[in-house]
Amino acid sequence: MRGHGFLLANYVPGNSLVHRTPLAVKFLLVMGCGLASFLIIDWLVSAAVFAVMCGLYLLTGAGPHRLFGAVRPLLAVLLVIGLFQWWQLGGPTAARIVLNILVCVVAASLLTATTPMQRLLDGVVSLATPLRRFGADPERFALTIGVMLRSIPYIAGAFADVRDSARARGLERNPRALVLPVFITTVAYARQTGEALAARGLGEAED
Repeated sequence: MRGHGFLLANYVPGNSLVHRTPLAVKFLLVMGCGLASFLIIDWLVSAAVFAVMCGLYLLTGAGPHRLFGAVRPLLAVLLVIGLFQWWQLGGPTAARIVLNILVCVVAASLLTATTPMQRLLDGVVSLATPLRRFGADPERFALTIGVMLRSIPYIAGAFADVRDSARARGLERNPRALVLPVFITTVAYARQTGEALAARGLGEAED
């Protein structure tokens, strides 16, 4: 199974200013970009914010190819969204919406590209710890996020591999040739993940 990134960039080792920035600040940056996507009403402002986020990403030393790889899976969807919004609300609004989505994706990719997975999950545990008084389990919450971040690229890779195989056999338009193998692969992966978690005592509910 070949590796596939899915929306978010993989960790890039480095010692840049962004790498050294405290995790809490990076979390706030991602949250701020998400909030800004609802507040910004001028596409020029969105473009400026997007340029700043791209600049910060390039400061990590990851390179333009990784930045493009982080947003490439969204390009087709963004094209559809942009054309629809242009038809409904005009060009400036369409540009603002598309740019705001890109800002959020680049911000999240900036977080994952400069923060090792384990440190990121430890940060999630710290953020969720106050919820323990309400019965939440921060460790299980972080584990769920970790499994999700590992599973989505695997499933995306399975779909891409099956699609390429179907295209080679002239079956790219056959839904059965695409969906069934991906479904079987996904179920097998889920079972393997569940068995691995159970073997470590992580998949069982506590009494």
